Amino acid sequence: MTGGEDGNINAVLDHPQSPTEAWKTLMEGNRRFVESSASHPNQDATRRTSLLSTQHPFAIIFGCSDSRLAAEIIFDLGLGDAFVVRTAGHVIDNTALGSIEYGVEYLNVPLIVVLGHDSCGAVTATKNAVATGEMPVGFVRDLVERITPSVLTSLRENKDSDIGDMVEEHVKQTAARLVENSPIIASAVARQKTAVVGLTYRLNDGRADLVYSNGSITA
Repeated sequence: MTGGEDGNINAVLDHPQSPTEAWKTLMEGNRRFVESSASHPNQDATRRTSLLSTQHPFAIIFGCSDSRLAAEIIFDLGLGDAFVVRTAGHVIDNTALGSIEYGVEYLNVPLIVVLGHDSCGAVTATKNAVATGEMPVGFVRDLVERITPSVLTSLRENKDSDIGDMVEEHVKQTAARLVENSPIIASAVARQKTAVVGLTYRLNDGRADLVYSNGSITA
């Protein structure tokens, strides 16, 4: 057996197999990041070589495109650990949903994470559009239209909602919509092969907080 084959086997063995294992690994990485004790795992030449012909990510992270929200950094991950999909305001479109379905159906990823953050520019633009009735130009309008239901729900529940409240509501709605819109994801969750969680990231201290969960995890 070659060194490359050994590496591939080790990559599989080290891969969290269940939603709960994936969740605990992810949160432990975030704890290290918050405490400035990141271990920067799986970032050496051996790891790179082990991934030449295969990949076994344990989390799909569907996050906002914001430059301050680099998933591999805030969860202290390495090569092959996360299958990352990002759009401004973690807005779902067909390509984003197809990418997430690919991770579930073909890579057997046990955890889907929707990752929002405070001071989100896309949510702020939507709040302003709702307040003024003035829509942004170009394709930014499409982003705002897709986020508007979350902002309106937040305002209905609390007319004094701030951006943080709206971000949390948008994370919850996005996570729920993944399951509602995708039979592939819904089936994986029902069979306890995959769980969907929603997290909000705090820019000031780097902590990711759980705000939504659908599936078998032990938080």
